[in-house]
Amino acid sequence: MPARYVRYFALVYGIVFLVVGIAGFVPGLVVSPEESPNLTIDTGFGRLFDLFAINVLHNLVHIVFGIWGLAAYRSLSNARLYARSVAVIYAILAVMGLIPLLNTTFGLIPLYGHDVWLHVVLAAVAAYFGWAPVRTDELATPATTAGRTRHNV
Repeated sequence: MPARYVRYFALVYGIVFLVVGIAGFVPGLVVSPEESPNLTIDTGFGRLFDLFAINVLHNLVHIVFGIWGLAAYRSLSNARLYARSVAVIYAILAVMGLIPLLNTTFGLIPLYGHDVWLHVVLAAVAAYFGWAPVRTDELATPATTAGRTRHNV
């Protein structure tokens, strides 16, 4: 895979996480469920797009991952670290969503229902970009090769 794809992954995930985090604060996109789970922090609790359980902390986590992705886009090594981190963290969150005692992250962030399969998909895609082989011939950028000249012997 070309190295730039890993950077584009970080950029796309960063934008999507940022947009989703902000969307969680838009009242028209969040449906209030009939009853709330056992959450200590129930501010902003609802279902984003009537599917994904969220609250204010969940939205802030998405915004943090979004900013991190945008910052990681700047270099291949940062983008790889971001992809690997997202893969591991979101895999853990998916498993936590399946365990009744942990599916609200100790009462702080809802992780159950549709969040589980979404976290599995996010982790799988991130794992691909985090650990797939990268072609090293793609690492050089035009800016780093501009000063070099070809010598014919």
